[in-house]
Amino acid sequence: MTAPTAPPLTGVTVVEVGSFIAAPWASMQLADLGARVVKVETPGTGDFVRGNAPLVQGEGSAFLRINRNKESVALDLKSEEGRAAFLDLVADADVLVENLRPGAMRRLGLGYEDLAADHPRLVYASASGWGQDGPLAQQPGLDVMAQARSGLMSITGFPDSGPAKVGVPVCDLVCALYVALGVTAALRERDRSGQGQHLDVSLYESGVSLAVWEAGRYFGDGGVAGPQGAAHQSQAPYQAVVTTDGHVTVGANTPGLWLRFCTALGLDALPEDPRFVDNSARMANRPALIAAIEEVTSTLTTAQVLDALQGGGVPCAPIQTYDEVFTDEALTARDFLWEAEHPTIGPVTQLGSPMRFSRTPTRRDNAGPPLGSSTTGAPA
Repeated sequence: MTAPTAPPLTGVTVVEVGSFIAAPWASMQLADLGARVVKVETPGTGDFVRGNAPLVQGEGSAFLRINRNKESVALDLKSEEGRAAFLDLVADADVLVENLRPGAMRRLGLGYEDLAADHPRLVYASASGWGQDGPLAQQPGLDVMAQARSGLMSITGFPDSGPAKVGVPVCDLVCALYVALGVTAALRERDRSGQGQHLDVSLYESGVSLAVWEAGRYFGDGGVAGPQGAAHQSQAPYQAVVTTDGHVTVGANTPGLWLRFCTALGLDALPEDPRFVDNSARMANRPALIAAIEEVTSTLTTAQVLDALQGGGVPCAPIQTYDEVFTDEALTARDFLWEAEHPTIGPVTQLGSPMRFSRTPTRRDNAGPPLGSSTTGAPA
């Protein structure tokens, strides 16, 4: 086996001007991949997430995780000294990531055009609610607004229960992943052209980009999807079913899996029932289908259903709460959770990166740093 070497983005320097999630989580991905990330924060307050409860010795617990593997520099970008120090950082940087309101960096004289004039190789990434231009650009845009306008809330939850947001800030997080992907692509292109460029990613368009099934339906036959609860939009059975002590998610979405599913649960009559003969028929008769399945699963424990389906090679999983997730032996066996050091708090448990490289593993260094702990030179 080849010995591990440095993470893939080792040697890349990123300057981050961000708060909350989109820019910080994007630059965290880059830091995990080996980039040096210098987080520029407002003196005294820093990233607002530093104050978000629960606090660990006065530091926001989420901040310690979203901002791992980074350095913190406290600079007042509205002051002459702070701006000069910031420009010194940019002079040595490959990438700048920011998620201020569109136009805010430009008003500071730190927009893409301002910096690219002297630093043409700079990759400059902007994350925002609605994009850097267009009719919504200047409106405030947070994750829940992007989930609402992108359609995600219209298909989340159960019919007749009212709109619901996805439990995690999915538009923020997907936007951040697109920023990280776009930055790595722009760096690769810079290897060829020698030129940087501006990357514009919005929470709104990131949310809309997830509508792969919904777009297929609308542009196929004009249909508009609605909330399906735990069920799939176009496949059945592909959802949660009830057990004596909870629920199990099942996925019998191919002809072979459907037959194995029925065999595993003793539902031998269902494959011959004309209402359930193929996926189209099962979708048309889904209430009756799920009722027939739950006649069996509702008499079994979650463990019994899982054992039966796993034994038959049918995709299934329990619905876990996060106390179960964070102690799941499957994650422990793959060393997903790890401890990052903080100079005053000590070890801070981190969620691992899902990117597993065979030769250049992701970085596991420090927890989110104390405010301004890497500030040097000009006064903050």
